[in-house]
Amino acid sequence: MDFYYSPISIQCRSVLMTAKALGIELNKKLLNLQAGEHLNPEFIKLNPQHNVPTLVDNGFSICEARAICIYLVEKYGKTDSLYPKCPQKRVAINRLLDFEVADLNKSFAEYYHPQIICKAPADPKNLNLIEGAYHSSNIFLEGHEFAVGDSLTLADHFLLASVSTFDVAGFDFSKYANVAKWYNNAKSVVPGWDENWAGCQEFKKFFN
Repeated sequence: MDFYYSPISIQCRSVLMTAKALGIELNKKLLNLQAGEHLNPEFIKLNPQHNVPTLVDNGFSICEARAICIYLVEKYGKTDSLYPKCPQKRVAINRLLDFEVADLNKSFAEYYHPQIICKAPADPKNLNLIEGAYHSSNIFLEGHEFAVGDSLTLADHFLLASVSTFDVAGFDFSKYANVAKWYNNAKSVVPGWDENWAGCQEFKKFFN
């Protein structure tokens, strides 16, 4: 399977951790987004949205990280543990996947991207969005070793990719004790953590 990606992308790193957990070896094809490689006509044929991540499995092209991860689990997973068929567990995972992109990821972009791209000063109003997202996360993770249930799921992969990016950006979430406890555990048990952290370090260079 060809996997078009950028290591600085939260969504790409979520897929990498999912593939690692499934024991899938991806044929990684690094795209330099700053150089516009995602606008190459050949890539646009694979993905008209010309974004990453994009997976091509035997000629079948898939974009969007959540769709890719669910596809990988349902086609190649030996069990359904990462994305259980139980409707209640699955809806709990889906809720956190939606929360990650709509709240955590969005609040990161609103606060940090203007600072990175436009060299704008930090906006306290946008910092409040982050605090609100972490307040919710702290409630979700209360009493949980894992994001959902008693074992790793896709929700852990996506949350870990996101929270680790906040970590290298310098956001102090230590006051959110449930998040901090979950994060410290996830770093030690999620397959592919090392590659995720390496991507975070690449992203950190944008803050220098």
